[in-house]
This record gives sequence, structure tokens and C-alpha cells, in this order.
Amino acid sequence: MPEERNLKGKTLLLVDGSSYLYRAYHAMPDLRGPDGGPTGALYGIINMLRRMRKEVTAEYSACVFDAKGKTFRDDWYPEYKANRPSMPEDLARQIEPIHVAVRALGWPLLMVDGVEADDVIGTLATQAEAHGMNVIVSTGDKDLAQLVSDHVTLINTMTNETLDRDAVIAKFGVPPERIIDYLSLIGDTVDNVPGVDKCGPKTAVKWLTQYETLEGIVAHSDEIKGAVGDNLRRALDFLPMAQKLVTVERACNLDGHVESIDATLATRPEALGELRDIFLRHGFKTWLREVETAQTQVQARVGAENGAAGVAEAAEAQPALALEAPRHYDTVQTWEQFDAWFAKIDAAALTSFDTETTSLDPMVAQIVGLSLSVEPGYAAYVPLAHRGPDAPEQLPRDAVLTKLKPWLENAGKKKVGQHLKYDEQVLANYGIELNGIEHDTLLQSYVLESHRSHDMDSLALRHLGIKTIKYEDVAGKGAQQIGFDEVPLEKAAEYAAEDADITLQLHQALYPQIEPEAGLLRVYRDIEIPTSRVLRRMERNGVLIDTERLRKQSSEIATRLIELEGEAYALAGGEFNMGSPKQIGQIFFERMQLPVVKKTPSGAPSTDEEVLQKLAEDYPLPKLLLEHRGLSKLKSTYTDKLPLMVNAQTGRVHTNYAQAVAVTGRLASNDPNLQNIPVRTAEGRRIREAFIAPPGCKLVSADYSQIELRIMAHISGDESLLRAFANGEDIHRATAAEVFSVTPLEVSSDQRRIAKVINFGLIYGMSSFGLASNLGITRDAAKLYIDRYFARYPGVARYMDETRASAKEKGYVETVFGRRLWLPEINGGNGPRRQAAERAAINAPMQGTAADLIKLSMIAVQNWLDEQKGGTRMIMQVHDELILEVPEEELPLVRKRLPELMCGVAALKVPLVAEVGAGASWEEAH
Repeated sequence: MPEERNLKGKTLLLVDGSSYLYRAYHAMPDLRGPDGGPTGALYGIINMLRRMRKEVTAEYSACVFDAKGKTFRDDWYPEYKANRPSMPEDLARQIEPIHVAVRALGWPLLMVDGVEADDVIGTLATQAEAHGMNVIVSTGDKDLAQLVSDHVTLINTMTNETLDRDAVIAKFGVPPERIIDYLSLIGDTVDNVPGVDKCGPKTAVKWLTQYETLEGIVAHSDEIKGAVGDNLRRALDFLPMAQKLVTVERACNLDGHVESIDATLATRPEALGELRDIFLRHGFKTWLREVETAQTQVQARVGAENGAAGVAEAAEAQPALALEAPRHYDTVQTWEQFDAWFAKIDAAALTSFDTETTSLDPMVAQIVGLSLSVEPGYAAYVPLAHRGPDAPEQLPRDAVLTKLKPWLENAGKKKVGQHLKYDEQVLANYGIELNGIEHDTLLQSYVLESHRSHDMDSLALRHLGIKTIKYEDVAGKGAQQIGFDEVPLEKAAEYAAEDADITLQLHQALYPQIEPEAGLLRVYRDIEIPTSRVLRRMERNGVLIDTERLRKQSSEIATRLIELEGEAYALAGGEFNMGSPKQIGQIFFERMQLPVVKKTPSGAPSTDEEVLQKLAEDYPLPKLLLEHRGLSKLKSTYTDKLPLMVNAQTGRVHTNYAQAVAVTGRLASNDPNLQNIPVRTAEGRRIREAFIAPPGCKLVSADYSQIELRIMAHISGDESLLRAFANGEDIHRATAAEVFSVTPLEVSSDQRRIAKVINFGLIYGMSSFGLASNLGITRDAAKLYIDRYFARYPGVARYMDETRASAKEKGYVETVFGRRLWLPEINGGNGPRRQAAERAAINAPMQGTAADLIKLSMIAVQNWLDEQKGGTRMIMQVHDELILEVPEEELPLVRKRLPELMCGVAALKVPLVAEVGAGASWEEAH
């Protein structure tokens, strides 16, 4: 290898490509390119490498992969890696495109026949360190911790973990120079390297602390007592080989691959033309637009510099892809600055808008400042309420809001934000009705990739390759966290202005992916955006709670809990902690000798809810424990907590509806959760008695009837199901008649019960085993029922088969309205997780379509209420149910129009039915 020039102080970045291949493959959804080929791992690797370039400055770099075929370790130990499964076919198909992309991204790519990636990295790191370089190794492989030194650091982009010497000691309990000994003792199941049987990390650390080295442990092996000592002595003959296998070679022959670090591994710019072809071929639309924009900028710059003759040169120019716009952030502290920015937003086609506040609870949050952006890289922060001894000069909040109010309330002034429902709610505290909500990046992300995280920090990293400033970075965390109004202005301004800037950039990256897709555009434009506006008003309306009734219920539950404890102690033969699985297990399986239903991963008998349910069928103590658990949860979650959550100003409870949580499109309720009140028990139903109407009003409940079964009939097109619903038949009785070959009039109550379980069970992908367990029958009988069902409803069977196949091909299923429900484990994951994904593929279109229907209903009902200008208000949404607070004089009209509106939002192949009830309380309305 030629002599290196002076490299002292420079940085070599080495990426362990092989360690990330499988991680990227399993972490990403089953993405597919235009040709239907898999692209998830390719996307993950490209994203990781681009992020690495932005986050780590290095003059030299390489991405290292394992070459095909055997290595020198296979010659030493034929069983090396013998238990590794073969590479999944979908991953194998992506290897070559990944290698092409790595090179196009400007990374030298290394694969050395007969040498593992670890050993190539070890050799290069050792050479670089000898030349005074700093080395950063990006890997997820713990074996490489042995390379860590004062000049070699490990980073793991999947976990954001950094390992220097101190961090290695903190993580493993031993320093880097003892990692080889540590690995020799615990073994490596991935590489099929046996260590000392039953010697885990704690034991290995204990021995190495006491005897310092593996040689020291071997020398004193006769002193180690117990079974693990016996295991150590049995392993003595193999330990030298284990040590050899886990040792990273640092002096491999890299001739023909690396001429010198200086000559071969210099970091290169990205090849824009090649990247454009790659992104186009594999359907990476956002990246494709970025590259094309960068190419245009290069051509314009070179053309400007060299005239028309520069066009050809521009086509060949390959600069590094610096897509993050330069930042120009203003802190607005004078009226002159404010007026200049107001002129910008007033003239802009779209403005990114964000508030900084004192609380996450929008009902009580006060505005600390506002941020604005109309162009990527340019943003402003307007501080309004920062406080403290060093409080900056600020414009008066009321005066600023007064000036902004006409613009904020103008529907023609289009706004984009990240979770604008929150900002809309906060502005309402100041009497401002935010209009012109054109886009919301939270909802764009949710529509595009409902299975992913949608917070701005994650989105920026995933779609822009930008690591944003986190709230904890400016305000601290935990007990030391300060309010945003106490954050120094310089830090606050950069954080807040970045929020507006990044939101605008995210919109420019996300919306073009939605716009060409008619189904996604409809879900975004016609469902999610207007639903957000309705939810804000429902949250603001709140619900009236009878706190005295809840307190009385809480007292009654407390008395019953004491009674249950006494009964349980009597059955158990003594007092015990009813919340301790260990004590319950001892009483059940040692003292009372109850049958073991299932075991925990550690091998102990389980006492979870499923086990208690099973044992409660035959034994009284498990039944008592179940009742105790249920009542305890009711008391802590509702009867005790709800009275404390009444807003002091409104006298009502205001939940938050999370719109971007459930993959299926369903809403989630939190603080408090009003969608999870149990209704199968009398005590649970009594909680709903405390949700009351104010004087002169009633609560009205409107609930879709058998909505998912109706959607199943629509999607499957099964003639028998369509006919039964069209004729208004009892669907469970009709199913029982088909399955048991009797007339509907001859169906017994037990047969109808079985049919009901089958109808709902098959929607959720229930197997014959699950049906047998649910009905308490043999698996053969359950299989017979399911076979008969599919024979009578062939359209359902066909739908299920076609949906599974389509989900495997696309990686997602769709609702009737075009919502995409991603199933990342449909072609990956382990057996149970893949089977769960297959079951979800059957159910998700129905549950998702039901979610779309109830959202469309909310929109339709709210639009009608606005037209009526009456006193009726929507106050809650619970899955397929809407609850309204209705003045008594408006009750007849609402009861008539509500089901008409809900059933008129879509034309399915079967009629929609909404059942309406009214009463003084939520429970009475049912």
C-alpha cells in the first residue's frame, strides 16, 4: 500500500453496511417500486447514508459489505454461522440496487472476498488510527466495540447511540480491550459461536472483574462453584477457538481494494444524474424532485458563471447534494419588523404558522410567541410573553393579536401548520377563529404513512434528512424543564422559527406525494382536514359531568373492593397482595394447585387477564380477582379522575381527539379517554350515567348499526350477504340459517349466538382455534362451522383470499374511500407477526372504511348544524357513535335528520342504518 500523506486529525467514517441491511429490511414497510419490486431496504439504506453525510463531517469514508462465500473463519470452524437462515428473497433482490445507490451517493464501497465486513473495518480503523486519524464506525454490531479507543468511536444510527470508551464500559460493564473475552464467554448465537453455557453478561462481567482476563478466568476455573462453574470447565477446550472467532482481524490484506486511505477513500460528491435515474426507477418521488431541483440550480449557477457554453458543463457537474436551504431567521421585536413580515404573509400564497405556548393543554395554554415562514429557509419568530429577569424587549401580545386577527380569520389567506388543531384551539382562547387552514403536515404524513410516527422531528429526519432542534434542547427535560416563556430569546427564536420553516419544507415534500393519488387526495382534502375542524369544536364544547354522582359511585366501588378483598383472602387461606403476579402465582399453582394455562417468557406460570378469564370458568378466586381488577381500574381511571379533570372556567370535561394515531383511521381520545369506558358491566354503564345534559337539553346518541358487517357485504359483493341486508333481515339469524341449513324461523338462540361469533370473528381473521376457544367447542366443530360459512358465502372467502394476495403484493390495503392502511410485516417479521398482519389485512379495510364513514358523518352533521344556527352541539365521538347535546325544542328535528345525514354520506351496495336514542344522560340515550 502506498505511503499516506499527512492524515493527522482528519476523520474516516466507516459504515458497516452488512449490519444495516437486515435492520433496514425489517424496519421499513414493504415498499414497492413502479415495477412491483421490493424497495424498503433500499430506501432505508439510502436514507441512513444521506443522514450520515449531514450529521458527520468526514474527509474519508467507506461503506463496507460482506462478500458472498466463505471466509477464513469457516476454515477454522465449519459450524460458523451455520444456523443463519438464508437471506429473504425480497432482500436479496435489493442487494445490487443498494450497491449501485451507495456508489451514486458518493460512498466508496468495499467488499473483499474471503474477509468479513467487520475485519475490513477493523483493518482500516487500525491503519487510520496509526496515521493519527479519528475514526467513526457506524454499526449495530456489538462485536465492533472491541475497536473503540481514544480515536475510534462507534455510532448506531438506528438507536442514536454513541460508544466511546466510557460508554462501552457503561453498556457492557467491561472496557473495549476486554470485549473479546466478554464475547468469548457469553457466545454469539447470531454467528453460532457457543460460549459458556448459562454464562450471561452479568456472569461474564463478574468473572472479568474478579480475574481481569479470559486467561485469568481459565487459570482459576477450578475455583468457580456451582453449575455455571461446571459449564465453564466443560467449555475450556473450546474457549480459545471462541476467542479466535470473535476477534476482529486488524491486519487483513486489502490489496486490490484499497490503494491507500488518501487515494481510495476520499469522500466524493453525489452523482446527481445517477441518483435521478435510481430515484425514478424505484419510485422515490420526493427524492426525485429534490435531485431535479438541485440539478436545475447547478445548471443555472454554471450557466450564469460560464454563459450558454456552460450548459454542457452544468450537465456534468456533480456537487454534493446540499438540499437543506440556508437559514435566515428573524426575531421580530419592533413594529417596523412586524409590518415588514405582515406584508410578506399578507401577500403570500401560503404561510406556515405556529404558536409557542405555556401548556400542552390547549384549553389553558397561553401564547408565548408566534412563528411564520413563507419561503424555505426564511422564517420569523415574534416573541410576545417571555418573562424573567432577562426578559427581552417584546411587542405587546394583545396589540399583535389584534393586528393579526383579520389575517388569521381570513379564509382567503391560506395557512399550513403541523397539527393546526392545537393552534386553532389556543387562538380560540383569545377570541380568534382561525380560518384558511389549507394544509396540515401532521395529516399529510398520516394519510401517506399511517403506520409511522408523525411528529415534526421524525418527519424532518425521514423526509428532509434534517435533524431539528428538540424542545428538550431549549427547555431541558424532567424536573429541570423550564417553561417556553423562560427560554432565552436567542434559543427560543431559533427553535420556533425552525418549526415554521421545517413545516413549510415538509409540506413541499409531502403534499406532492398525495396530490397525484386520487384516493389519498380525497381522504386528505375531504375527510381529514375538515374532520380536524370539527374535532376542534367538539373538544371546545366539552361534556357536562355529574361529579357528585361519580364521587358516590367511587365510594360504592371502594366498599365493594374491600368486600372482594375479604372474600379473596378467605378463598386463598390468608391475606396477599392482589396486584402481585408473583403472590397470585404462588397461591394459584402452589397452594391451590390450579392448572397452568400458559407460561411467561421466563417459564413461570402466567396470571395475566387471559389466564384469569380461563380459570374463572371453573374456580371462584380468579373470578373475584377479575372483578377486583375491573373495579379498581374503573375507580382510578374514571370515578376518581374525571371530577378532577373538570375545567374550572367551563365546568366541563374537554377530551383531546388524536387524529393521527390509529393505523385504521379511527380517532383516539385522551386526557381523559372517553372511548374506553367499559359497557359490558353494570358498573361500567353507570359511569355513562354521569355524562349528563344541562337543564333544558337532552343527550342524543346516534350509532351505526352493524357497520363493519355491512361494509364486508359491500366490499366482498357476496350475493347472500347483500340480499340479507337489502331485505332488512337479522344478519346473525340469516347466517345461522345458512350455516345450520335451517329456515330463519327455525334458528335457535344458541345457533344465532354461534353465527354472531362467526360473523364478527371472521371479520377479525379468527381461526378455527380461536372460534373453538370462544365458543367452548372442539376445533373440528369450529372448522366445520367456518367451512359451511364460506360455502354459503363464497364472496367473503374470495374477498379474503384476494385481499391477502393484494396486501402481500402492495404492502397495504385500502378503504372504500382510498385510505391506505400499511402492513409492514405482511411479507416479513416472524410467523405470528406475519399472521397478525394477514388478519389485519382482512379487517383493516372494514374498520378503516367505518372510520371514514363516521368522520364523513361528523362533517355532514356539523355543516347541517351550522346551517340551522340552533343550539345543538356535537360533544363526543366514540368509534361508530356520535353524541350530541340538544335543546329540547330542537329534539324532534335532530332525531329525524341525524340518521338521514349519517346514512347519506356514502352510497354502498347495502343500506346504512343509524339508530338514535335520547335521554338525560349518555346511558339513558342508549
